[in-house]
Amino acid sequence: MALINTNPTKTKSWKKLQAHFEEMRDVEMKTLFQKDGNRKNNFSLSFDEIDLDYSKNRITEETLNLLLQLAQETQLSDAITKYFNGDKINVTEDRSVLHTALRNQNNNAIKVDGDDVMPEVRQALEKIRSFSDNVINGSYKGYTGEKITDIVNIGIGGSDLGPRMVVEALYYYKNHFHTHFVSNIDGDHISEILKNLNPETTLFVIVSKTFTTQETLTNAETIKKWFLEKATESDIKHNFVAVSTNLSMVKEFGIADENVFPMWNWVGGRYSLWSAVGLSISLSIGYNNFDAFLKGAFDMDEHFRKTSFENNMPVILALLTIWYNNFFDTDSEVVIPYSQYLEKLPPFLQQLSMESNGKSVDRDGNKVDYQTGNIIWGNTGTNVQHAFMQLVHQGTKIIPVDFIGFEEPLHGLKDHHEKLMANYYGQAEALYSGKTKEEVQLDMKFNGNAENINQLLPFKVFEGNKPSNAFLIKKLTPKNLGSLIALYEHKTFVQGVIWNIYSFDQFGVELGKELANKFLVN
Repeated sequence: MALINTNPTKTKSWKKLQAHFEEMRDVEMKTLFQKDGNRKNNFSLSFDEIDLDYSKNRITEETLNLLLQLAQETQLSDAITKYFNGDKINVTEDRSVLHTALRNQNNNAIKVDGDDVMPEVRQALEKIRSFSDNVINGSYKGYTGEKITDIVNIGIGGSDLGPRMVVEALYYYKNHFHTHFVSNIDGDHISEILKNLNPETTLFVIVSKTFTTQETLTNAETIKKWFLEKATESDIKHNFVAVSTNLSMVKEFGIADENVFPMWNWVGGRYSLWSAVGLSISLSIGYNNFDAFLKGAFDMDEHFRKTSFENNMPVILALLTIWYNNFFDTDSEVVIPYSQYLEKLPPFLQQLSMESNGKSVDRDGNKVDYQTGNIIWGNTGTNVQHAFMQLVHQGTKIIPVDFIGFEEPLHGLKDHHEKLMANYYGQAEALYSGKTKEEVQLDMKFNGNAENINQLLPFKVFEGNKPSNAFLIKKLTPKNLGSLIALYEHKTFVQGVIWNIYSFDQFGVELGKELANKFLVN
C-alpha cells in the first residue's frame, strides 16, 4: 500500500504553526532558559550510548506540541508501519523500501510481493562473513597464491560513499588490509590508486547493481586491463569479486559465480551499505565489527518504530528541520562531528538527505508551493572553527547546527581530547549566547584596548540566539556508528513523509548522465 498523501500546508497544525511562528520569530533562547530552569532536561533525549540535547533551539513546549500534531496529521504513524512492513512506498519505481531488513535481528518474516526476504538476507550475510573470514585469515589467496594485502572498492554514489565513510570512520578497528576506493571516472584518480598496488595481492570489489554504471564499468575495465598486463583471463576469478544482480555480465567480465554477492531492488543505493555493498567494510574491520554495526542500526530501527514521537530522536530532529526550513526559511543545516574519523560523515549525509528530499513535486504529482529538502554541509571540529564558522556566528543567515561529540577518545590522548571537547561545548555555547555590546566593552577594557572600543564595537558583537543540537556519545564504536547513521536515515524519511514527497527515487540524477552520453556519441 502507498503512503497517505496529505498536503502539510493544508493541515490545522500548519496554520497554527504559522501563527505561532509570529510569536516565536524574535524570541531569545536565553529568555526561554530563564523561564524554565529545567529546560535542558525537558529538551533532551537518550538512546543507548547517544544523548541528544536539543534545548538550544528556538522552540517551546507549544512549538513541539504543534510539530507533533503535524506529524500526526500527515499520517506519520501509518507511514512508519508501511516502511517497515515492506509496502511499496517507493511508488514511482513500484518498490518496497527495506534497507531496515538488512540489519533485522528478529526472527520475524518481512515480505515483498508475498515472499519472505529474510532467508535471502541471512544467506547473504553468512556469505559475507565466510568470505571476509577467509580473506582476512589468509586462506583465500590471489592468483599466484599470495595472501591479499589490499582491498579496492570500485563503485560510485551509494556504492562508494557509504562504505568509504564507514571504513574511514572505523579506521581504529581496521585490520592489516590497506583499503582503497575508486569512484570518480577521472583517470588521474584511478592512476594514483593503481601505481602503488600489486596485482598479485589486491582484491577488487566491483559494486554495481546493473553492472552497467558508466563510471564503475569504465574504472573496472581499466583496472582489468592493468591486471592483465601481468595476469591472464583465467586469473580474474581469484582477484575480482562483484556485488551485482547482472550475473551474465559479471560472468562475461571473468568473475566466478561463487564470488558474486547479491543486491535487491528494494534497497536504494544510498541505503545499501548494510548489504553486500558493505563487503569492503566487513573485509576492512572484520565481520564481527560489521555485525555490531548492523546491530546498532537495528536498535535505532526499534527505537524509531516503537517509541512515542515526543521521545523519538529521528522524529524530533526531523520536526526541528521542518520548523526552521518551512517557517524560519533557513536554507541549510550544518553537521560538525568532533572526530576526525567522521570527516566523510557530512558528505554522506548530503547524499542521504539531498538525493532523497530534493524534490519539487508532491506525491500527487503536483508542484509544491512550500520548501522541501534543505542543503546539508559541514566538516570536522575544530577545523571548521578556522573556516566557515564565521558565517554561522556572524553571517546574515540562520544555520542550525548538529554538533557530534564523544566522551572518550580512542587512542587515549587525554590532553588533546579535553581541548577538542572544550571547543565542542564552547561553540554550542557561543552560538547560543553570543556576545553583547556590554560584554565586548568590558573585554576590550580588560585587555587594554579601551581607545578602540567605539571603532571596533560593531564588529565584535555576536547576536547569538543561533540554534544547535548536541549529540554526546560515549565513544566511537561500530555499534553506535550504526545507530547514528540509521538515526539520520529515519530523520530523512520523516521529513519526506511530512513534506508529502517521494524520498526514494532520484530521477534528477539521470538527466546529466543522459546528456553526457549524447556528448560522447557526438
